[in-house]
Amino acid sequence: MPANYWMIVGSAENFEISRARGFLIQGIKSRHRKKAERMEPGDRVLYYLTGVQQFGGTASITSGYFEDNEPIWVGKKKGEEYPFRFGIKPDVILEPGTYLDAKEIVPHLDYVKRWPAEHWHLAFQGNVHLFSEKDFSFVESRLLVRRSEQPAPAPSS
Repeated sequence: MPANYWMIVGSAENFEISRARGFLIQGIKSRHRKKAERMEPGDRVLYYLTGVQQFGGTASITSGYFEDNEPIWVGKKKGEEYPFRFGIKPDVILEPGTYLDAKEIVPHLDYVKRWPAEHWHLAFQGNVHLFSEKDFSFVESRLLVRRSEQPAPAPSS
């Protein structure tokens, strides 16, 4: 059973970079070392995509954290390499254009109730957040429904 449930907040562009790499690795910003130290195999990750205000999917952590400065993801600040990294495996990943709109589910999340309803988006600032199992499970269940609504991929020739 996972010890922790995390929400990674990042751009849709960085989510797609992770997709192109097979969702095998995730990095977080340098100011989140303490959180990286708490992340361990079996923990779960939920992806919130800024700008589009949507959830893209979930993954499971497969390794402890390590440091690496190889540029992979794009940061707003020049030189931010997301140096604290850990292995992941994808669980529920939606395709571009089918992400789950946060506005549909925000009213159901306990996590967001700390902010005024009209400013719910403030709950999603910052790169890494600890999430409750209840909220994580709710969002993941909605992601599963969304994924089941997607058309089957076309057969390859």
